[in-house]
Amino acid sequence: MYPAFRFPRPRRRRTSAGLLAAALLLTGCAAGTDGPVPARAPSRPSGSVQLWHHYSGREAAVIQSVVDDFEKRHPEIHVTVHSAQQDTKITQVVSSGGDVDAMITNVNTTLGTACKTMEDLAPWMRRDGISTHDFQGIFAEATAFGGRRCSLPTTSDVYGLYYNKTLLSRAGYRTPPRTLRQLEKMALKLTTYHADGSLKTLGFNPLVGFQQNTAGTLGHAAGVRWMRDGEASVGSTPQWRALMSWQQRFVKKIGYDKLKTFTAGLGDEWSADNAFQRGRIAMTLDGEWRVAFIEEQAKELRYGTAPFPVLQGSGQRYGGGFVSAADIGVNKRSSHKEAAWTLVKYLTTNTAAAVRLANGIKNIPTLKSAAASPALDAPAPYRTFIDASAHPASDTSPVTEIGSTLTATVDDFWTAYQQSSGAGLAPGLRKVDKDIDNALGLRRAK
Repeated sequence: MYPAFRFPRPRRRRTSAGLLAAALLLTGCAAGTDGPVPARAPSRPSGSVQLWHHYSGREAAVIQSVVDDFEKRHPEIHVTVHSAQQDTKITQVVSSGGDVDAMITNVNTTLGTACKTMEDLAPWMRRDGISTHDFQGIFAEATAFGGRRCSLPTTSDVYGLYYNKTLLSRAGYRTPPRTLRQLEKMALKLTTYHADGSLKTLGFNPLVGFQQNTAGTLGHAAGVRWMRDGEASVGSTPQWRALMSWQQRFVKKIGYDKLKTFTAGLGDEWSADNAFQRGRIAMTLDGEWRVAFIEEQAKELRYGTAPFPVLQGSGQRYGGGFVSAADIGVNKRSSHKEAAWTLVKYLTTNTAAAVRLANGIKNIPTLKSAAASPALDAPAPYRTFIDASAHPASDTSPVTEIGSTLTATVDDFWTAYQQSSGAGLAPGLRKVDKDIDNALGLRRAK
């Protein structure tokens, strides 16, 4: 059953202090050294590899099945899999010199803090003819940091709009919105009320903090800029102000208290009582994994998927989406780098392996050949997210040395701002920049 597991998306409500502490832990360790890279790959690579990852339950079984295939192909390499390990635990084990050879983590939360402990894969890729052009969209770019090829992308998440065809049709709509202005207009028309004025159904829930509504996922709609020349630029970016002003006014039109009460009464996001699946919300922002949940839990639901609408006048192109990449790399301290690289190369560049991972975990393949493979289980609603992943407008929050502290700082401010009168936006965002820069300065000073 799908509700028994979770997908590798960023966690929204981690505290900045906790994330920064985890980041600082890495600065106190000997990071190891890159290479040396043998001139030729061995014909029969051998060794033992300790693979750590964050997947659990059914997803972990998928990872294990692909590792089993790898071991059949490379019988002289033995892989021990450590599943259900959170990124913070993995980085702590690496920093303390623990037995980690290869690791799967989340780019947005972890790569910036862990990159210095990871092997530079560029020489290995050159030796074995692996190109960053083998991967879709921005994924190859997103899995490097600070001039180092720390990792390669594996299956990842892409976000878009889900819409209830039945509810939209009843309201006279035949197509989903393409701009946030259209989204708001349609959502207000689709919203219904009880006799006492409380909400009965919502066209769209605009609250930041509701399910997948975050600064990262919503920020994509306006093509926001997070950093400039190594410093935070949230306060100096007009798109941030325009986006937050639009969202705050949208919340005010419905009523913050009404939205909070309605949201509190909704079913669990990961259960069959999911508000979109039950028809209580007509449109929602979600990731590609929701297709699998609907197939399992709401087979009769008439729905469609589309790229998430964009903020008019922001310069953002319609058709892309926010992406959250999972990546895999090699520990610089590993004494089995050739065997670990062989595993990493298989999991990221072998088409059959990438397809099996995508079909099993229900995430988007980042390898171009896997995305185009006829073996990929890609119904029409899922195909929307594959197309978005390759769209030039797709983006992600930048990798930094402070991990999710970057996005959490914006989330914290926005969560408070959306219930305000709308005043104080500009100085509030300048404070956000200051807080981010302070955290970056502390991290870089170590």
